[in-house]
Amino acid sequence: MIELLILYILTKREYTMYAISKEIDTLFGVYTKPSFGAIKPALKNLEENGFLTYRKSMSEGGKLSKYYSITKDGEKELKNLIKKELSNNPIQFIPHAKIKLSMADLISKEEREALFLHLKTLAVSFKREAEKILSDEYTDKNFYQRILLDNTSVQYANLVTVIEGFEKDNERNS
Repeated sequence: MIELLILYILTKREYTMYAISKEIDTLFGVYTKPSFGAIKPALKNLEENGFLTYRKSMSEGGKLSKYYSITKDGEKELKNLIKKELSNNPIQFIPHAKIKLSMADLISKEEREALFLHLKTLAVSFKREAEKILSDEYTDKNFYQRILLDNTSVQYANLVTVIEGFEKDNERNS
């Protein structure tokens, strides 16, 4: 997911590693907070794969800085990462889905339709799973677990509602 975030940030303009970290925090900090230490190897990997380049420049303070920018192959990779199916890991699902949804304008109408369908299908599946556990009288659940399962079900339902709104907008505006 960190590569997706970095490539997206670099579609706006070139940034230093520090500025990339800050911009990720500004745009996506409510969903994820990758460490500065995770950004450096991701940048190296993206560079080695030809998805970004950098130029070195001396700052006013006399410090040598690298300014990263996305390549044409990087733009293609960004779109591929947006379209790539998410894992079935529910703990990562909601923040990762929100990140991908926030970037949906970068892919075609048909690709958005497929993304929306995939995310909605997973959200409904996770919602049903939470509701099944909640309704299972043979599973020992305390008060706190019941409240959290109910809340989880509502979060998935809310995400489905958002996706359905995006689907309608996608149909109207394309």
